[in-house]
Amino acid sequence: MPGIDECLSQAMAITGARAASLIDWSSGLALGSVGVSPTGDHDTTAAEATDLVRAAVEGSTFTAAEDHKAPLQDIILTAGRSYHLLCFIDTVFDSRLVLHLWLDRAEGNLAGARYRLQSLAEELVLG
Repeated sequence: MPGIDECLSQAMAITGARAASLIDWSSGLALGSVGVSPTGDHDTTAAEATDLVRAAVEGSTFTAAEDHKAPLQDIILTAGRSYHLLCFIDTVFDSRLVLHLWLDRAEGNLAGARYRLQSLAEELVLG
């Protein structure tokens, strides 16, 4: 099973990646981070990403009532020059982890990055 550091290193290999973090959104803490944070501080970025994740998870508008195990797969936020991808990590226990990738919009490919990030999330859990 790849570790956190290896997973984040592979996320940074995605074309256009500026930063990657594994975030525990129940506490708002980054369990690991690489690259340059959009805010200049990975802890602040993790806390702000946590606010976004909680808003989506706690709102019934964004979760399918029939899909209780993994109601959300990912969140994509687009900005003028970048994308933020938040990929939920589905585990057998009540995990509250997301992979956060900050992607340069001009250099990156959103669809390719999303697919690769989902693959990394599965590898992190399954090994």
